[in-house]
Amino acid sequence: MKSAKQLVSSIILKEGMKYIDKNPVENFPKLLNWAEKLLTKENHKKIFKLIKDASEDPDNNWGIFIRRILEEINSNTRQKFLINYMVNAGMAGQPIIEKMKEKHNCNIPWAILMDPTAACNLKCVGCWAAEYDKKDGLSYEMLDRIIREGKELGIYMYIYSGGEPLVRKDDLIKLAEVHDDCMFLSFTNATLVDEEFAKELARVGNLLLAISVEGFEEETDMRRGKGTFQKVMKAMDYLKAEGVGFGFSTCYHSKNYDVVGSEEYIDLMIEKGCMFGWYFTYMPLGKDAVLDLLVTPEQREYMYHKIREFRQTKPIFLMDFWNDGEYVHGCIAGGRNYIHINANGDVEPCAFIHYSNVNIKDVSLLEALKSPLFMQYRENQPFNENHLRPCPLLDNPEKLREMVHKANAHSTQPLDEEDVDVLTAKTEEAARKWAVTADRLWAERMKAKEAVAAAKE
Repeated sequence: MKSAKQLVSSIILKEGMKYIDKNPVENFPKLLNWAEKLLTKENHKKIFKLIKDASEDPDNNWGIFIRRILEEINSNTRQKFLINYMVNAGMAGQPIIEKMKEKHNCNIPWAILMDPTAACNLKCVGCWAAEYDKKDGLSYEMLDRIIREGKELGIYMYIYSGGEPLVRKDDLIKLAEVHDDCMFLSFTNATLVDEEFAKELARVGNLLLAISVEGFEEETDMRRGKGTFQKVMKAMDYLKAEGVGFGFSTCYHSKNYDVVGSEEYIDLMIEKGCMFGWYFTYMPLGKDAVLDLLVTPEQREYMYHKIREFRQTKPIFLMDFWNDGEYVHGCIAGGRNYIHINANGDVEPCAFIHYSNVNIKDVSLLEALKSPLFMQYRENQPFNENHLRPCPLLDNPEKLREMVHKANAHSTQPLDEEDVDVLTAKTEEAARKWAVTADRLWAERMKAKEAVAAAKE
């Protein structure tokens, strides 16, 4: 049941959206004035001020980004994003999550990542999903149950991965309809996106896509198969034509970092209609892991600088889940901000950490969050005082070994059941080398912050 605050906020925003639909760019400032009255938390007010200042500067890249949203995204999607994401998942949901954390003495995530299926129509080089039984999948009833239990804890953000989630596109649309108060995001290779599905996404409004792409045609087809890049570009055209919200999801590695970190690549993604871009770095999971794809410290630093540069110059929201640890105080997994439930139902702390104590088919969501491995995460986060070294696998492998052993967690990888000692041995050298670079960058960052603080005094 919605709180009174959610209902009031939703009504005000709906009325505001009706008004700005008449002339989105011209009337947006009035919506901001209305929305400002809903804010009570200081951190929300600070974020709001940044948005307001940016929207008033026609040359600011964030101001241009806001205009892109107003002009390129359809009215239904804009409204669902503002109400479901900003109000329900943000202003209303977050306080409930904080209360539940205190009440139950465990981590409660802001988002739940689920795998509707292990099946996929591609076989990408180095992808651990190829190891999973293609018959594995979470039923519609199970997905619905997880969402319902999540909302009781204040969770209104749900993300799909796989396998290829759009193998289950009908169920994903139905879940978006049934849980009209939630925001959904699906990672996808986009090869199953057609004109009809784009229209369905525009109709429901609360299901967005993060499209996997590895660079231009050569880089994408190298990992994902010949012809994949052109299918992705066509899918983006369908989505942009319907005003559907979508972005790109890129795995950067030693063979493509300079391409996906280039201005030309970002400009293409913006031109195709992407509103956001998620960057992940390659992780050596499973028996088919390709260690040569791990980035060097120089390559990871290159991405560190490029993403920050683009944030100041490009009208698109970008995030690098490893190099942005400083903004979220380290690792976000283990229920601190998100959890992962694989297609077999195993509840894991992270999509890249395939160990668990429990299966969602046997326990409630809350019971899973109290399981030994999740409690180990809660006790040990952050894993490093240097938040540019956030990950317990890639940056602090000794931490992952310790937690898995203490929790007596088992491997959830069905074919090789990768022992945690074997897995972490793959990243020991990379972690040692990155530590030198990361510590230098962290020291520079702290010095810069101190200088800014001193200048304000």
